[in-house]
Amino acid sequence: MRSTKILNRTLEIATILCFIALIIVVVIQIVSRYLPQTFVWTEELSRFLFLFSVSFGAPLALKDKEFINVDLLLNYLPKRVREIYEGFIYLTIVLFSAVVSYWGYKFIGIGRGQTSATMAIDMSIIHACIFITMLFIGVYAFLHMIDYFRGLQRESEDEC
Repeated sequence: MRSTKILNRTLEIATILCFIALIIVVVIQIVSRYLPQTFVWTEELSRFLFLFSVSFGAPLALKDKEFINVDLLLNYLPKRVREIYEGFIYLTIVLFSAVVSYWGYKFIGIGRGQTSATMAIDMSIIHACIFITMLFIGVYAFLHMIDYFRGLQRESEDEC
């Protein structure tokens, strides 16, 4: 439990810092339009900051079940069927995250030695956002699956 609190807090702080940095960079970009000196690096940095803010924020959205879903038909299903469906969804997310994390890790290697156009940042750092996102989405989906199976276990113990 303590490790998930540390992970939650780390992702929250990283998301906030990326968004604050993104806002500052965009303000610099807007202000520099009216100055004789323009900053060409702001467009690239804002893109990278946006990628990482999503990379840190998306797992938190899954943790809090804040992704958009269409539950119009699910509301008409029995509670037990909805619970099974939810468990299946989290299992699918875990499997999908594992596959994309694996290939995201491989993708990091492709970026080694390549640099971004204006800031000369190693692209493997930028490519890492795919791996980071899917790794933590997989972790939170796995935690939801554990909660789901614990709930099933409690229900079966209550029936006995």
